[in-house]
Amino acid sequence: MIAAQAALETRMLLRNGEQLLLTVVIPALLLVLFSTVDVVDTGAGKPVDFLAPGVLALAVMSTAFTGQAIATGFERRYGVLKRLASSPLPRWALMTAKTAAVLVTEILQVILLTVIAFALGWSPHGDPAAVLLLLVLGTAAFSGLGLLMAGTLKAEATLAAANLVFLLLLVGGGVIVPLAKFGAAQQVLELLPISALSGGLRDVLQHGAGMPWGDLGILAVWAVVGLAAAGRFFRWE
Repeated sequence: MIAAQAALETRMLLRNGEQLLLTVVIPALLLVLFSTVDVVDTGAGKPVDFLAPGVLALAVMSTAFTGQAIATGFERRYGVLKRLASSPLPRWALMTAKTAAVLVTEILQVILLTVIAFALGWSPHGDPAAVLLLLVLGTAAFSGLGLLMAGTLKAEATLAAANLVFLLLLVGGGVIVPLAKFGAAQQVLELLPISALSGGLRDVLQHGAGMPWGDLGILAVWAVVGLAAAGRFFRWE
């Protein structure tokens, strides 16, 4: 039942034009645009080496947080979750299926963005295990926050808030613009999940650093808090 629901959730996600634009097209366009046009000072080295890790983090956020929050919010509004909750599929299994759909979508995103980045001359370094751990914890953190928003706000409010958060974190999360550009606010911005994910990926893939325990710790805290709050306050109706 979980596999069937996960396959359904994945198909619904990939067939939704607006979500596909948010999760696939926008990150790919940002990677190509800012890697080929000298708009933002990304420091020494090729722009794509700085941008690729940040765009990978953005892709995770767009799927696990923004896309999932909006889709789940409207499913809740139209009574879909209420009907599914009364089906033989347990509620925990439904959340597992949604998480699996997110992971499948993210795998497709990572493959696509990696191919584009290599075509632009990307030269990644570092331990793949560290990258995988960052992506998994980042997914857990953003998924918890997305479900919390979808389960507590009205669908229209979720739509507006999720898109607003996406734009704010795109600008201030170290995805395109280095956090050093924000001066005194840098220390606060570094505590955001998108900053920890993009910064950790950049340390590993661009600089060849070891396991980024600090960034992993930040993501773990966000994941625990977000998932616990979602489990506590999520309303199915």
